[in-house]
Amino acid sequence: MNCITSQTVIEFFIHTEQGGTEPLPAPVALAAKDVRRDIAKTCTKECTAKTTLGIRLYRKALLSEQFSVKLEEGALSICASDDLGFIYGLYHISRELLGIHDFWFWNDQHFEPREKIPLPEGYSYESRPKTVRYRGWFINDEILINAWQVEGSSELPWIMAFEALLRAGGNMVIPGTDHNSRRYRALAASRGLYITHHHAEPLGAEMFIRAYPELEPSYALHPELFHNLWKQSIQEQGGMHVVWNLGFRGQGDYPFWHNDPSYDTDEKRGALVSKLIKMQYDMVKAAHPDADCCTNLYGEVMELYQKGCLTLPDDVIKIWADNGFGKMVSRRQGNHNPRVPSMPDATGAGCKGIYYHVSFFDLQAANHITMLPNSAEFVCRELNAVLENGGKDYWIINCSNIKPHVYFLDLVASLWNGQNACADSSGDGAVDCRSSRTMAADSRPGASPEELSEAHRTSYVRRYYGDSQTEKISALFKEYAEAAAAYGPNEDDHAGEQFSTYVARTLLCQYIKNPAEPASSLFWLTGNKSLKEQAAFYKTICDESVLRYQALVTHAEKTALMLQAENTQAAATAKTLLEDSILLQAKLHLLCYTGAGLATASLLRAADGETERAFFLAGKAKEAYEKANGALRNSEHGKWAGFYANECFADVKFSAQVLAGFMAHLRMIGDGPDFYRWQREYTYSAGDKNVMTLLLWENRLTDDEMYKAMKARLDS
Repeated sequence: MNCITSQTVIEFFIHTEQGGTEPLPAPVALAAKDVRRDIAKTCTKECTAKTTLGIRLYRKALLSEQFSVKLEEGALSICASDDLGFIYGLYHISRELLGIHDFWFWNDQHFEPREKIPLPEGYSYESRPKTVRYRGWFINDEILINAWQVEGSSELPWIMAFEALLRAGGNMVIPGTDHNSRRYRALAASRGLYITHHHAEPLGAEMFIRAYPELEPSYALHPELFHNLWKQSIQEQGGMHVVWNLGFRGQGDYPFWHNDPSYDTDEKRGALVSKLIKMQYDMVKAAHPDADCCTNLYGEVMELYQKGCLTLPDDVIKIWADNGFGKMVSRRQGNHNPRVPSMPDATGAGCKGIYYHVSFFDLQAANHITMLPNSAEFVCRELNAVLENGGKDYWIINCSNIKPHVYFLDLVASLWNGQNACADSSGDGAVDCRSSRTMAADSRPGASPEELSEAHRTSYVRRYYGDSQTEKISALFKEYAEAAAAYGPNEDDHAGEQFSTYVARTLLCQYIKNPAEPASSLFWLTGNKSLKEQAAFYKTICDESVLRYQALVTHAEKTALMLQAENTQAAATAKTLLEDSILLQAKLHLLCYTGAGLATASLLRAADGETERAFFLAGKAKEAYEKANGALRNSEHGKWAGFYANECFADVKFSAQVLAGFMAHLRMIGDGPDFYRWQREYTYSAGDKNVMTLLLWENRLTDDEMYKAMKARLDS
């Protein structure tokens, strides 16, 4: 029988149709190196097999990015016409024959090396065209992987991100934000990926205010300087495959008229954006006549487009965007939430694409270190509608730091590759959910979003968690979406961890600044209500969320115990992944919502003059946030050491610090300026606390010590 063994060799050249050979292109050579590593992971060095296969590459006239794999003449032959075709073919062998899953690195797949991996006689496979032409990730808000090192390397996390994207069938990336997008684009291009750009960084150019910090960032004042930055960026990316993003926003992720208030009407704003997009388009086409260009209809630009104030070249890909929560409507900005429909226009001409978030950062209610709080069924419904409306030319998915979002990234990949949610995420055909081996394709025409998401959920759990407790683990993923805090009337108004951190901090800060006035930045949530009404409304949401997340944590912990009881390596691996993924995220939500509910309870007590009780409740809130941060840091085993160290967006550890400041404020009001009454009340005996011969017999307690003294009495 034909086998892959540790002796299997990937040839370092490509056979041509003319009978000659050519060197492996650099991106293909890197993928081949990955597969050699995968063989070493899955095959023991000791081998007695008589027949071991080689892997050969042949250049054939196939469609772009397509490949075939065939067992013939004692070798596995990969045929393709271009670099990505060969890359996908190599990763197909890794996935389907070696059993290396697309997100093996990010989900800590465990390997049990075998002496040989037998292949079916006559093995043959030919890939299908992908559903979406350009498809990839925006590695955005990358605060975790930016500060994290693997094996002492800050570059390796990026390499593993690019590898995972290619394994999942992607071909395009925005390789980071701001500095990182330029720092890592050559690395991404070296893997064979197309480069595209952040909507706030047209053409991938350096921001004006960084290049010219002493100048006012006004196009009206300095047009040539803007032009030079754009020309320079086009030159810098000349040797790369690029989908050029055109546009004009402010010097950051906000509208340009914040810097230039002379553009005070929609007509003026739209006219300038249209003019500059056409100018950038002409620059790109002059340098690269066959290049594809795109532009984001995002935020305020969507509103200009819908009002007819924007004119675009006919062949520019129009990128429509969700609101950060998976719904194809315009995003909320501050208290402004028009929810302008942003589903691609089925009747509109030209190419269409989307910018879609499985991770988002809005300082209000979004998710960044936890999964999207809306369901897989909801995501399938929205993305299927995108496809039905012609949005098949460009998908860029905001994946932030990848690890917390693997489940949804795998789901989206199954859709961009072929709309078969029971397929492996590469789109290479339906997969036996027990093994990840390719079997006859079953596209399940007419399958509902519910059926697609359920099929994918089962496939995903079996691939990464194994066959142990599959139904229970699958149920946890479904229950996760059902537990999410609902803060508004819309189907997508479900909150991530920023809701239980930012909102709580906003309320506390407003109380300290001016308790007589509401927190106006929270009118998007509460409307124009008093601060006490805002806090009470928010507390109700938090308290209800605690009950749901407590149930989820309980179910996940019971499942982990069932896996532990099986006492096998496979079950132990599944238990660790469960604890590092959905159980960790459920605990984080439980602890943060507990902290937020206690923080607002403290505020309400303080508003009623009960500062002593308010201080104690603030201490309990601080303790909950500290436990949440502890849960993150306790998950950093092995290569994940330090992964959450730079968690500075929701910043649960800082929420604890804000509570410490609130406690100090309350103690000053309720126990100052002498600071002896509370200490006598909670540390002295009933017989001693009222005897005032001396004020105190020892040093004053710190706020934390004071809280612990209260806790010993009040929680006993």
